[in-house]
Amino acid sequence: MKTLIKLTNLKKVFSTDEVETHALSDINLEVKQGEYLSIAGPSGCGKSTLLSLLGLLDTSSSGSYNLNGHDVVDINGKQRAAIRNKEIGFVFQSFNLISELTVAENVALPLTYRKDLSKSQRAELVTTALEKVDMNHRTKHYPSQLSGGQQQRVAVARAIAGNPSIILADEPTGNLDSKNAELVMALLDKLHAEGATICMVTHDPRGAKRAERVIEIFDGRIVSDSPTMPSRIEEAVA
Repeated sequence: MKTLIKLTNLKKVFSTDEVETHALSDINLEVKQGEYLSIAGPSGCGKSTLLSLLGLLDTSSSGSYNLNGHDVVDINGKQRAAIRNKEIGFVFQSFNLISELTVAENVALPLTYRKDLSKSQRAELVTTALEKVDMNHRTKHYPSQLSGGQQQRVAVARAIAGNPSIILADEPTGNLDSKNAELVMALLDKLHAEGATICMVTHDPRGAKRAERVIEIFDGRIVSDSPTMPSRIEEAVA
């Protein structure tokens, strides 16, 4: 199976005038194409920092990061933005939809920066993505006209519309009630079954069990990297 992500001795240090905070230390991690993994650990352990580095939203202090054949440590901001837009789909806890844009316009927004896509290709990708999350009947609605669960499904559509190499989900059910949380997790299960590579940060042990593999972080270090047990996965999905 193809290695999609490889992190080697990755470190992240936040410095102020008086103190250095080692947010991540010696992170070594490989993610294969088609894997579904969750990153778990207590608040402040470095989960979100790691996801920001994986998503090219921040840069490491040292170490190497290879994403789908691209060495992405020592590249400029423009190059990072181009690779991020093509390779990575984001799902955020707070949905991050733009209130002034319709559902279809929100999903299309990241695609407008893709110079390799024509207008008709972008429209087709938007339609396909919304069909996958069962929101193609709400294309002209605005976020304020949708429930939280519907907004997150639109956010998932936005993440997958450009056929990214990996979906990064940061607490995707954190702002949802249990019913809508289950619907969103079932949607991620479905996308993974269709071949999507997913990396999810979650505080919810039940959510973590949905993944094939759980990475546990404590004090900025990976302390456990193990597959979830089949029985636990079946229990979570049931």
